[in-house]
Amino acid sequence: MSITSALQIGVSGLQANSSRVQNISSNIANANTVGYRRTFSEFVTQNTGSTQAGVLTDVRADVSANGSIMATGRSTDLAVQGDGFFVVSRNPNDPVESNYYMTRAGSFTPDQDGNLRNAAGYFLSGYPTDATGATGSVSSTSYNDLSTVNIASYQIQGTPSSEIGVSGNVPSQETGLATPGAPFESTLRYVNQLGGSDELTLSWQPSTTASEWTVNISDGAGTDYGTATVNFTDSGANAGTPGTYTPGTLPMDPATGIVTLTINNGATPQTLDINFGAPGTFEGMTQFAGDYTPPEFADDGTETGSLERAEMSDMGVLFGVFDNGQRRALFQVPLANVANPDQMRSIEGNAYVATRESGAVSLGGAMTNGLGSVNSGALEGSNVDIAEELTDLIQTQRAYSSSAKIITTSDEMLSETLSIKR
Repeated sequence: MSITSALQIGVSGLQANSSRVQNISSNIANANTVGYRRTFSEFVTQNTGSTQAGVLTDVRADVSANGSIMATGRSTDLAVQGDGFFVVSRNPNDPVESNYYMTRAGSFTPDQDGNLRNAAGYFLSGYPTDATGATGSVSSTSYNDLSTVNIASYQIQGTPSSEIGVSGNVPSQETGLATPGAPFESTLRYVNQLGGSDELTLSWQPSTTASEWTVNISDGAGTDYGTATVNFTDSGANAGTPGTYTPGTLPMDPATGIVTLTINNGATPQTLDINFGAPGTFEGMTQFAGDYTPPEFADDGTETGSLERAEMSDMGVLFGVFDNGQRRALFQVPLANVANPDQMRSIEGNAYVATRESGAVSLGGAMTNGLGSVNSGALEGSNVDIAEELTDLIQTQRAYSSSAKIITTSDEMLSETLSIKR
């Protein structure tokens, strides 16, 4: 081996260890970066024919090693527990498939339009769901069916009321008086056909006959839907239950205690069943001694609701919680994976793209086919071990100094060779 070759080997050692110091420095600087994966330089012997000619570096990332999960309490902070990556895009609903990347950095917050974007500026992607929570047919090998996850202005359609159960108590001591007292009134709220709230007034007038009441239903617009007479049982096993119903002008089924109203609040009237309880049962209105208990109403309708907050399940389903008490799936957030994550190419912003060496991307639901779960209110830390990096830094510094010594020694030998002529 010539002295010139020794010089070249020394230079290659300086270059290789400089590259390693660069990686170590980046790891230390990103020790607290969410979802960061450490990079490292692997040294490979360089040969020219049968002669060793120095060292080369191959920079790789330790992508497959996961960091620790840290709780944050913010519902839109997301972390993957196990294998898989979030799919993000450079722009909202980006039509260019090459602008979609994979990342473990789940520090998502809504932007001014309600799109979930992480600290690197990438937008979270998912499959929109319909009213039943289904995504329909989606591709597991491309990003074409994905949309940007948005939690800005969702509204859930209301369901008009069709049946309302009434349960309460009227005081028996108020009946059978020579001069009955004033009626007891309560307000029944129901959902109209446009998802809004309307009201009916229920009035219970005690009679001069013991255990007999006249019930009336009206609304605030002056519509009187009629009256019916209710006689309650005053003794025996069924004491306090409705005994008989006499419909009068109110459209009531005496066998069931159900009043069927036709409410003209649209081109097609709304039909509303109000159930006071079948005769001989304690499920509806009762009459016992004591105080008047305003009725409780079991309404099967729901008002139109606006989104209050979003919640993520372990399986990557983003649910919307609405101000009408409803909870509905909005997006299915898939996880992406490749056969060899360590061979993916790094993109600025702590993201990755697949390469030929890593294998093709496949998308799937969290907690299926070996993919991890999604933790809401948490972030994944970097997988950097500071102690390990500082130790490597010391070793690399020593190796760099040794490579520099090769160069100085080779220089002295060249100088000695030149001095022979003198």
